[in-house]
Amino acid sequence: MSSLKHIAVVGAGPAGLMAAEVLAAGGASVIVYDAMPSVARKFLMAGRGGLNLTHSEELTAFLPRYRDAAPWLAPAIQAFSPQQLRDWCEALGQPTFVGSSGRVFPVAMKASPLLRAWLRRLDAQGVRVELRHRWTDWDDQGRLIFDTPNGPRAIAADATVLALGGASWPRLGSDGGWVSILAANGIAIAPLRPANCGFTVGWSDLFRDRFEGQPLKGIALSFGERSVRGEAVVTRDGIEGGAVYALSAELREAIALHGEAILHVTLRPDLERPDLIRRLSAPRGKQSFSNVLRKALQLSPVAIGLLQEVAKTKGLSLSSLPPGHLAALVNDLPIKLTGTAGLARAISSAGGIARDELDADYMLKRRPGVFAAGEMLDWEAPTGGYLLQASFATGVAAGKGALKWLRETGPS
Repeated sequence: MSSLKHIAVVGAGPAGLMAAEVLAAGGASVIVYDAMPSVARKFLMAGRGGLNLTHSEELTAFLPRYRDAAPWLAPAIQAFSPQQLRDWCEALGQPTFVGSSGRVFPVAMKASPLLRAWLRRLDAQGVRVELRHRWTDWDDQGRLIFDTPNGPRAIAADATVLALGGASWPRLGSDGGWVSILAANGIAIAPLRPANCGFTVGWSDLFRDRFEGQPLKGIALSFGERSVRGEAVVTRDGIEGGAVYALSAELREAIALHGEAILHVTLRPDLERPDLIRRLSAPRGKQSFSNVLRKALQLSPVAIGLLQEVAKTKGLSLSSLPPGHLAALVNDLPIKLTGTAGLARAISSAGGIARDELDADYMLKRRPGVFAAGEMLDWEAPTGGYLLQASFATGVAAGKGALKWLRETGPS
């Protein structure tokens, strides 16, 4: 770059910090602005249960996880691949490992050591961070306007990267407040919707009060042609958990279209129907029916309760069902979902800046010199490392795009 350019990065999450690193390495003077009192709060929260950075599967399997956004995101992810993300972590002194499910984690299993090392590197590169700066718009001179503890502040920048996140877990900083700002500036926004979310179910008071918070382990869930194995958790108002999240996009869309969706639960996916029938046909003796289900099928109390809950809605008496009918119900238990859990409780959000609003370098076509990255773009992905991978990769792409624009067509 012929002369030092000042770049403003708005948002200090993974996408914004990665864009800042790329920009600083390219010779720019970078200041990162964030509304919160500290950086990367959602990133730190994600690391509390073990920071799932990315996934080890081949890109041929990895990219389709982004559904219809896959062709759009592919160049960015190919340019900063899961292996390159792992190499980047290694260079920060934070080696990674592949878990049994193929998910990639830092050996430390936390976000905080990685973030500390990353911030030290950014500081060494000359990147500054300005906290408690909430972006509110551009002024008539194209300057960024921030609300700060000392009042409004106008910042002129040669280029800007917006990385403001989606709208899930708003208390951590990503509250979707940018939607109205960009929309007022003529930029199309796909509505923000819950992703990797739970769903509402009309549980009876008896089932809700007894089993709220209890996990359904070793199950399979299916909807349409998709089936996933994993776990789910009964909530007071419905159901959530990893297996539910994997199907959440399809379930959300079905509910939006039809007002409900039927989720099918397989309580013993490892047992074929003939084996279930054989076990259920054994003499019961004086055992209670719940004990029969517990001993013969190794069902947990919450699984038995779920069977009873569904049977009740269908007017069925489980103990009176022939073994064949009961076996069919055990491994094809229909649960009616009536709505999605709120966006604030979702793991992530779908929707965001419409893809047509961006050029191939992640620059807003209506705002030359303004780039966007991360979850504020219109894509979604399941849990398993795909969310962070795309956030990192689009941050890299936006940073490279800003450098390219400054070199070729930006202000001199």
